[in-house]
Amino acid sequence: MAAAPEPGGDSAPRGQLVAQTILEGFNRHFQLFQEITRAAKDRFEQADWEGEASARKERIYFYDQRVNEAIDHLRERFDLTSFDSALWQDVKRWYLWLLYKHDQPELAETFYNSVFCRLFDSEYFNNDYIFVKPGTAVEFLDLDHPVYTSFYPDDDGLEACLEKLLGSFGFTRPWQNMARDVELLAQNMRPVLASTARPAPYRQFHVASSLFYRNKAAYIVGRALIGLEMQPFVIPILINDDFELYVDTVITDVDDLALIFSFTRAYFMVDMDVPSGLVGFLKSLLPTKTHADLYTCIGLQKQGKTLFYREFLHHLEHSSDKLVVAPGIRGMVMTVFTLPSFPYVFKVIRDRFAPPKDIDRETVKQKYQLVKMHDRVGRMADTLEFSHVAFPLSRFSEALLEELRKTIAGSLIVENDIVVIRHLYIERRMVPFNIYLDHADARLLDASVISYGNAVKEMIAANIFPGDMLLKNFGVTRHGRVVFYDYDEICHMNEIRIREIPRAQTMEEELSPEPWFHVGEDDFFPEQFEHFVINHPKVRERFLVHHPELLDPDYWKQVQSDIQNRKRHDVFPYDRARRFINRYPGLYLENRWENR
Repeated sequence: MAAAPEPGGDSAPRGQLVAQTILEGFNRHFQLFQEITRAAKDRFEQADWEGEASARKERIYFYDQRVNEAIDHLRERFDLTSFDSALWQDVKRWYLWLLYKHDQPELAETFYNSVFCRLFDSEYFNNDYIFVKPGTAVEFLDLDHPVYTSFYPDDDGLEACLEKLLGSFGFTRPWQNMARDVELLAQNMRPVLASTARPAPYRQFHVASSLFYRNKAAYIVGRALIGLEMQPFVIPILINDDFELYVDTVITDVDDLALIFSFTRAYFMVDMDVPSGLVGFLKSLLPTKTHADLYTCIGLQKQGKTLFYREFLHHLEHSSDKLVVAPGIRGMVMTVFTLPSFPYVFKVIRDRFAPPKDIDRETVKQKYQLVKMHDRVGRMADTLEFSHVAFPLSRFSEALLEELRKTIAGSLIVENDIVVIRHLYIERRMVPFNIYLDHADARLLDASVISYGNAVKEMIAANIFPGDMLLKNFGVTRHGRVVFYDYDEICHMNEIRIREIPRAQTMEEELSPEPWFHVGEDDFFPEQFEHFVINHPKVRERFLVHHPELLDPDYWKQVQSDIQNRKRHDVFPYDRARRFINRYPGLYLENRWENR
């Protein structure tokens, strides 16, 4: 392949100069993205959890800020008020040249698309001027920047290998007791390294060269290779009140690993020079995750959106079923539809909200943005937000088209054989909790009620008040976790007033179907949980067994107090029973190790 042309001065072709300006904007974006990401190690070692939360939110805004900056620079340097077809075809060709030997070409293409689509109208979105299909290959870009390091347990012994692995990340904080952690890791990893092959094949660990930081943990992500067999693993590292490091557990179950990388969690902070190489490594560990999922979970959600849309277009070309109204109780704020063969739902804000909903479109959008920016603690579904999405008219059922014309006409454009929706949200499809309960046996019912109560507890502890906690506003994932997905009434916990229901003074008050006391707009009565939220008889019975504290106003007030005092609760993306301290409590009381 010919070498890429050298960057030109002001005398260079106009198309080249425009392409260079866009790429300079992307390079600045990725540099700043990496700077705030690399600082995650310092925030972790300093236990700066407030700083971690602020950095997470700040980083999400980076992309749009840099796109807007790039557009400002373009308008300062060039007259782009009218669309010039020949110019933009030339710009795209030059941009491809400039991406030769670039380490993040796929991200740079997405950045280019964002700049172009904000400059011009939607009529240009799906044509030759942008990268609807990828223009560069990303396989093996990590040859010069390996994304993982290899360790060999058969050379020096498993314990020595694990000690070397733990020490390879350059922590400045001391370990609480590395010898103990190494022994527990070895005890749990030996069955993983066992093989049915005889003689035993050569064994090795491939470990991501960078740690994955999120909330109050740093995760070692790797895979054990035993001959041709492969076993993924994740080792969470935590830091105690004395700023000492310790291994919390090791996760090897595939379903548990998937939950760590779930769409209901905040994005990881992970240093990466070649994102495609890291995503390829993760894909080998998590084959059920799409490339879009994996880019998103490491904080590159714009690239995740690009890949998702490509996957959707590909699926449309290879399927024939119709888009239909999503099953479940119709929402008052959103019209929801789905393609049965595609595991997502499409949510559009209705033109009008029926009483008692008293909000507007902008407020709904702000609520969804709040969830995007917040730590979702494994209990709130992430959303992809799109504008001007085009669908083939032939793929809409008549019933859905009729529903859309009645409820979202202001967001709907039907032209020739295309339906364009001006603004929508896309979420992973789940079984609505109220529908799930109709088919759950006794064991699943009990587990789902526990999960529902835990979802509420974990959300409020993370300073999110769900608002409308009716069962229909929760869904059940393929892993059986109950997740919240209706965001139009969410707010922070300090925005509500927890109240007890006043005692009735007369028989008339006792029997009154309406409240005999004043109820403010921000008042919440936990005791009403029992009568209005969990009125499903089977759910009510199990709920009162597992979560009676959620009916206690004092419990909710304590949560508010913890938030006010900046007490951050631990959030584990795995079962607490898997923690070493819970599995081997006696070992944490012994002092028979020499800490190395």
